[in-house]
Amino acid sequence: MSRRKRVLKRPKISPDPVYGSVLVSRLINKIMYDGKKTVAESVIYQVMDIIKEKVGEPLEVLEKAIENVAPEVEVRSRRVGGANYQVPVEVRQERRISLALRWLIQMARERKEKGIAFKLANEIIDAYNKTGNAYKKKIDTHKMAEANRAFAHLKW
Repeated sequence: MSRRKRVLKRPKISPDPVYGSVLVSRLINKIMYDGKKTVAESVIYQVMDIIKEKVGEPLEVLEKAIENVAPEVEVRSRRVGGANYQVPVEVRQERRISLALRWLIQMARERKEKGIAFKLANEIIDAYNKTGNAYKKKIDTHKMAEANRAFAHLKW
């Protein structure tokens, strides 16, 4: 077995054609079902239009919402001496954005509104205003990490 640490090469994500943003491309890729990218693109551009009507500049709102939802710490399970501990660890930047996008989409799908574009737009606006379920999930994650701070010395 090789002792060298293997470095994963992540594929480069090209920016979307309308906004020129890699973040919007990642959001399109996250919301896509069954490889139907054109459907996902049309949904995201509808979302951006709704945000533009309600709040203002959609790219700034999206970036601020993701910044508000992205967690700084999370807990990871660690088995030590037959017991499982929830160990708080810092989250890498790439994972922070992925978690924020995942939580926004997940909470938008759980909303009781009509149409995914309206659901996602309202969830992004709520995250921008530091309300909503995705922001609540970040707060819960931070509380869990704070509660298990005593096990931080078990970090690996």
